[in-house]
Amino acid sequence: MRIPRIHEPGELVSGRELSLSEDGANHVGRVLRMQPGQALVLFNGQGGQYAAEIIEAGKKTVRVRIGEFSADDVESPLHFHLGQVISRGDKMEFTIQKSVELGVNVITPLFSSRCGVKLGGERLEKKIQQWQKIAIAACEQCGRNRIPVIRPAMALEHWLAENTDELKLNLHPRAEYSVNTLPAPEHGVRLLIGPEGGLSDEEIVAARDHHFIDILLGPRVLRTETAALTAITALQCRFGDLA
Repeated sequence: MRIPRIHEPGELVSGRELSLSEDGANHVGRVLRMQPGQALVLFNGQGGQYAAEIIEAGKKTVRVRIGEFSADDVESPLHFHLGQVISRGDKMEFTIQKSVELGVNVITPLFSSRCGVKLGGERLEKKIQQWQKIAIAACEQCGRNRIPVIRPAMALEHWLAENTDELKLNLHPRAEYSVNTLPAPEHGVRLLIGPEGGLSDEEIVAARDHHFIDILLGPRVLRTETAALTAITALQCRFGDLA
């Protein structure tokens, strides 16, 4: 049986006992129904992980003894920032989950002129928190010990204008360049993925004005969630750690 991995925010120290956070205790005690004596792996997102043993397990409280530290690191050498225009329904959650599994480090949800999602205020803040939890759960599943950041949502034009040394890329079905023709990025990649209806002509021009390179993935037009994951995979194969 695979040993469950649990994200536990805060300080972890070998030899100490610890009551898991509410989310961790709920998953271990209610969902997995684990018992005293069973093993866990804990990580706090700062790198590395700890072996742990359950010493008390209830429906609301799970207490563990923290064991040996292991400096396991499965992070890609390619630093990856995804700018994703917010998509409808569960597509955004799917994109976040899978992009974290593929090694993305930062995700910025974006609003564009053709974005079909209307969120603001408290509803938007709750969505950001939900997306961050999805990123954490993806790390628990895939073995990453550093938690990708889900940034506050912003307007596309503000994200395009941010100062960065990253290689800036925008998917475009009529682009002249492919992933195979790109130079090796010295400071990571910043990838823009538009909404279901695509970016407007004005937004494409604005991206070019901010030195984004139009790239082509192939002859077919891909859905927004397919485009994001395909592009991430292609770039990780070319510059990262996917074989």
